[in-house]
Amino acid sequence: MNRRLHRIMIYALLSIAAFVSVFPFLWLILGATNISPDILSGKTTPGHALFDNIVKLTQQVDLVQLFYNSTKIAVIATALTLVVASLAGYAFEIFRSKISDRIFAGLLAMLSIPFAALMIPLFVIMAKLHLINTHTAVIIPTVASIFMIFYFRQATKSFPTELRDAARVDGLNEWQIFLYIYVPVMRSTYAAATIIIFMANWNNYLWPLIVLQTNDTKTITLAVASLLSAYVPDYGVVMVATTLATLPTLFIFFVLQKQFVQGLLGSLK
Repeated sequence: MNRRLHRIMIYALLSIAAFVSVFPFLWLILGATNISPDILSGKTTPGHALFDNIVKLTQQVDLVQLFYNSTKIAVIATALTLVVASLAGYAFEIFRSKISDRIFAGLLAMLSIPFAALMIPLFVIMAKLHLINTHTAVIIPTVASIFMIFYFRQATKSFPTELRDAARVDGLNEWQIFLYIYVPVMRSTYAAATIIIFMANWNNYLWPLIVLQTNDTKTITLAVASLLSAYVPDYGVVMVATTLATLPTLFIFFVLQKQFVQGLLGSLK
């Protein structure tokens, strides 16, 4: 009886936690079907204004251009960050020395520096390179992610050294070991990193707001923020835009969710 009651309590708590986690997204979707006064009144039932809200949104912003810009930035930044972070993490762990450990410690110390303290120097650098108002200026600062280097280094600790030794006996050089042995074995780690990096770049707001100054270069995140900054925001339109902006990250997560859990747990196959 006590075991049954314990299980019921666990499932009840999990159900409450799941509801609290999912409800904001459900309300977001329901809000996209309602008009602004209904949303402000707290209506939580479907409405009939979804099509009108979509039409209003397409009249105010260029959705195709916004999604193209966001996708371009997120995909390129994700690919480059995966390459740089995995190579750095692999090198820091496999070729350990006192010098490399000190360099790595210095990188970790840089995590304590807030991005707000780096914005002005970054802006000056991008201005001197004539990269202001380009997507390159958004991508470059995200490529050498210290957190992702740390993540790959920690994941590399579970990489079997026997595989590397066997590959060397078979005549593979270090680049071949990395490409043909390390990358396939660590695919769950790459999947988890892909989700984290893609979501971070897709939802990036502050730095793109500073360096992207024309409508044809702005991202969907900036467009949603601009809709909210109106004197009288149309929350139905905002809900539609936010829902559409959320779909790509949801798609990436659901496609890679199994590998995401394995990657966070450090499991290997």
